[in-house]
Amino acid sequence: MNIDLNTVEILMVEDNPHDAELTLRALKKHNLSNNVVHVKDGAAALEYIFANGTHAGRSSYPKLILLDLKLPKVDGLEVLRKVKSSEVTKVIPIVILTSSKEERDIVESYRLGVNSYIVKPVDFEKFVHCVRELGLYWLLLNQPPGHP
Repeated sequence: MNIDLNTVEILMVEDNPHDAELTLRALKKHNLSNNVVHVKDGAAALEYIFANGTHAGRSSYPKLILLDLKLPKVDGLEVLRKVKSSEVTKVIPIVILTSSKEERDIVESYRLGVNSYIVKPVDFEKFVHCVRELGLYWLLLNQPPGHP
């Protein structure tokens, strides 16, 4: 299956409606929210990424996955494990965007292949700045494989 990175730019996996809204507002404020899909749990994220269930037949992949760790149904580390263990999806950049500062979460995330681990700032302006920088880097500056 060829990876078409043009359809969905960001898959946001976030169960907290307040954090999801803040992230979307921050992306919108900097014109980085054209194609964002938001799912609220790890099971829905895996269905979306691997085109199963309600997303069966989809043939494109996100350019970036913003992944919370503490999720219902399937936690963020398991989503990360499955995405990074697949030959087809392991090249998709994943940024953990979470409130967890636990060393074991950080170590395990990097061991599983996360591209970046960011603790969500509490202050709104800092959060907006953080999301803006994430979007600019991963969507505009980063050069994914297979795209000269």
